[in-house]
Amino acid sequence: MIRLLPPNLVNRIAAGEVIERPAAVVKELTENAIDAGARKVEVAIRNGGRSYVRVTDDGNGMTRNALALAVERHATSKLPDDDLVNIKTLGFRGEALPSIGAVSRLKITTRAKNGNSGWMIYIQGGLHGIPEPAAISGGTRVEVADLFYATPARLKFLKSERSEKQAVIDVMNRLAMAQPEIGFTLRGDSERPLLKTTPQIGDMFNTSLSRLSAILGKDFADNALAVDAVRENMHLTGYIGVPTFNRGTAQYQYLFVNGRPVKDRLLNGAVRAAYRDFLARDRHPIVALFLELPPTEVDVNVHPTKTEVRFRDAGFVRGLIVGALRHTLAEAGHQASTTIANTALESFRRGTGAGFPPSQDATQPLSDAATSTAPNPASAPSLNDFEAVAAPSAPEFMKKSEDAATIDNPLGAARGQLHETYIFAQTVDGIVIVDQHAAHERLVYEQIKAALANGGVHRQGLLIPEVVELDNMAADALVARRGELAELGLVIEKFGDGAVIVREFPALLGNSNIRGMIRDLADEITELGDTFSLKERLNEVCGTMACHGAIRSGRRLNGEEMNALLRQMEATPHSGQCNHGRPTYVEIKLGDIERLFGRR
Repeated sequence: MIRLLPPNLVNRIAAGEVIERPAAVVKELTENAIDAGARKVEVAIRNGGRSYVRVTDDGNGMTRNALALAVERHATSKLPDDDLVNIKTLGFRGEALPSIGAVSRLKITTRAKNGNSGWMIYIQGGLHGIPEPAAISGGTRVEVADLFYATPARLKFLKSERSEKQAVIDVMNRLAMAQPEIGFTLRGDSERPLLKTTPQIGDMFNTSLSRLSAILGKDFADNALAVDAVRENMHLTGYIGVPTFNRGTAQYQYLFVNGRPVKDRLLNGAVRAAYRDFLARDRHPIVALFLELPPTEVDVNVHPTKTEVRFRDAGFVRGLIVGALRHTLAEAGHQASTTIANTALESFRRGTGAGFPPSQDATQPLSDAATSTAPNPASAPSLNDFEAVAAPSAPEFMKKSEDAATIDNPLGAARGQLHETYIFAQTVDGIVIVDQHAAHERLVYEQIKAALANGGVHRQGLLIPEVVELDNMAADALVARRGELAELGLVIEKFGDGAVIVREFPALLGNSNIRGMIRDLADEITELGDTFSLKERLNEVCGTMACHGAIRSGRRLNGEEMNALLRQMEATPHSGQCNHGRPTYVEIKLGDIERLFGRR
């Protein structure tokens, strides 16, 4: 027997799609306030929003008749032409208020601008009365009590009070980032606000950065790069963190489409692709990107919660984001995160060894070179060992220049080398400490990419071909890719079972550890499998080659070589971090050093 479901049950089913948790209530009500033209929105929650949510705004408010309609399903003022393609508001479905009222005790108090009086209506478990006169100066106040009391089974699926509160904070943060011209306040059970921002007035970029700084912290503003790119009818703006200012998860990536906070795999994938050259696989950049495009080019009606979107030309959007972010990162040159120096200074103050900046945790995997930089007195090489390592000629770019030792340069003039690993340089107003292996690794990597873009990597033949023994699977994987490896300057052949012979080698890698590099490449290619070509995963392969071609920790450099390395870093994009996302240098200002010694 087929029958129509009763209205109260229909509303509860709809509520299950739209209202998943307290954060969804806050999102829907705050979006309504924004669409109503509010310039100040105040939100209060109790018990993470489970027991109480209140959203107050100074927007247009509603008349008595409008209030009575607002609590009916699919009643909205946001589709004047019934056009679901050309949507210019955050809300438009007309489901939020009746859905919330179906599973809670809902009270709405409102007064239209220039209205003579205010009005109030109650909804409890889907049943609502008629509007009654109420005292309110203007705008709208929506109160939600006992969420899911009408559907107690849903309460079991809520997380802890702390998790639900954090979800509300995240929703409010995203909405506040998207609307810098609006002031937002969020209060919880304590007197201290969970969020408080003032309306920002002025230039778009300045107001946006001020709001982002208020939410993400001053460190983000200090390490943010402005993005501004236009392609046809799309405009991408926002700010992205330098690669060394990163996190262990992607939750600090904030993406907005026409002012709407979204969580979209396409956009997240584009950000990951843009940073692929600069971060380890388990590190993620901090970004806030705002994409503006004609409403007809994006479908925001994909999901009831309206957090997912679908683009008419997804490839075009991805290309815009990847291209804009890569261009911005290239213009940053050798810039590295300021938090690195702050962490170093804190380590000095505590009397402990320097660690990773706050943007990197102790579990971050390091490259082979990073794990070998700490001096070990028991196994320290002798002077003869150093001479043997330093005997090969210096890298090609290490040529003497007239201004190589001038402190006016951004990275200053080299003054010495510590533990045959770190270069100390003096700048006009401080010092710079450079990790020679990490820095040179980035330079070699960029040289390989430039050579490939200009027609191929120059090869040099080995007087005595190098035989490298591997297991059969690794050897076969390498030989199967020998054509692609030859384009990278590496010529190999099969040499019996479980071995390959290296006949030619990339000239720009100098006197590298050929065997170590071949073994690492074999592991890399075996992991890639046959699904991808090397050109598709060029970053990983070139990174492996660059790591083995870079100046090793433990090599003694003379002053000319150290200064040449500094100058090349200044002239090379992305040289502030190695291919694994680790910083290549730390800059400490003279004022900070003086404070360490009590001079300031």
